[in-house]
Amino acid sequence: MTPKDEERADAFFHALSDSTRRDILRRVLAGEHSVSALAADYPMSFAAVQKHVAVLERAGLITKRRSGRESLASGDVEAVRAVSALLTELEDVWRGRVAGIDALLAKDTTDTPSA
Repeated sequence: MTPKDEERADAFFHALSDSTRRDILRRVLAGEHSVSALAADYPMSFAAVQKHVAVLERAGLITKRRSGRESLASGDVEAVRAVSALLTELEDVWRGRVAGIDALLAKDTTDTPSA
């Protein structure tokens, strides 16, 4: 991975590390919502929800646009696909490492003389 890919992965994982942000992302992937409407469903201040939305936006997982006085948030499906591809890449690396360990263990048991 390039340093830019690493930075993007850090931003994705930071954004997705919080259950409120994951819930907000699920909601805006299903359809555009105003930040006010999103905030109404959480037991926190409007400003706190705005901060969660800003983290998701900085990670590139959602986009915002203005419509009059409202700020509308939408999920970015391509960014979510990029997260999925990154997770698949990491899974492949770890599966390869586990397979390598399994091979070493299997070799060790066949090389050991039985008593």
